[in-house]
Amino acid sequence: MNEFLDRLQAARRRLLTGGDGEPGSFRSAAEPRALAIEPVYPRVLIVVNDPPAEHGRRLTALFNWNDPMRLAHDYIEDLRHCSGGYLNYEIIDRIDHDDWPVRNDDFQYDARTFLEDWRARKPRKRYEFTADHVARIRSLELEPRLERDEFDEVWFFSFPYSGDYESMMACPGAFWCNAPAMPGTAHHRKRWVMMGFNYERDVDCMLENFGHRVESIMRQVYRRHPDAKNMWRRFTRYDRELPGRAECGNVHFAPNSVRDYDWANRTPVPSFCDDWLSYPDLPRVSRTVTCPDWGCGMRPHHIWWLSHLPRAAGETDGVRNNWWRYVVDPNTVD
Repeated sequence: MNEFLDRLQAARRRLLTGGDGEPGSFRSAAEPRALAIEPVYPRVLIVVNDPPAEHGRRLTALFNWNDPMRLAHDYIEDLRHCSGGYLNYEIIDRIDHDDWPVRNDDFQYDARTFLEDWRARKPRKRYEFTADHVARIRSLELEPRLERDEFDEVWFFSFPYSGDYESMMACPGAFWCNAPAMPGTAHHRKRWVMMGFNYERDVDCMLENFGHRVESIMRQVYRRHPDAKNMWRRFTRYDRELPGRAECGNVHFAPNSVRDYDWANRTPVPSFCDDWLSYPDLPRVSRTVTCPDWGCGMRPHHIWWLSHLPRAAGETDGVRNNWWRYVVDPNTVD
């Protein structure tokens, strides 16, 4: 994995700088000097919901599930690498929350019922996306901390069937972020994103959550642009949708995918994916790509895809050339 990441980053530096420039520096045909993009350091509050379940053993220990903090640090490092050093999440605090969360339908697991359901791999009730997020924010006293400007986003690490969305936006003016805007938060001081991670899964799924956040936010950014100037729609083209005109695809579809999650497809297709490494310059040079270009798996594909997101200085058609800025801070989205 590290060798793949190093090759990908080296290729990006060569394309952007014409040599071995430092990550975060850019060149274009119109502007030969490097254009610096200042790195950002969003503050993250982590909440770990890992209750005792059997003989005093917590779920992560009982089932040998992932250590949430290891997941968090690997995720932070992957995103730092994908963004060329632009995005540097900083963990400012961790809250350990032992309660079994209440859901919007008033159902609440306890240790016995959860263990029964998990061992049978059969939840007794529909569990998707039903956690009472507002009640949880209140019980954790997150609102006073938000008012004191102590964090920029919150990451919840929880167990399967907990009912969390992969990402969700709060505050007045909040919009769809792979989930409906969080109700009951119109009085908050700014927009913020709550990420929901399942510690039974690994970093590949965390990157998928982030990728869907990217998709939601960039669709909002470009929602008023006509097709001819909708760079987000162009970025996400794939061959099955537009034969011979693939670009980078989306989170579920690589340039050559024929179905969801088809990241290991070895069918060669033409793609303009390299154009996005020099954005806003789009030389429209196509080359043949196939799954070894992005590593033929979930985590390497997501790293590849995120690494192609533009992060240059300036604006094009009223949109920043650094798309990461919108994804990191939804308050920058009009």
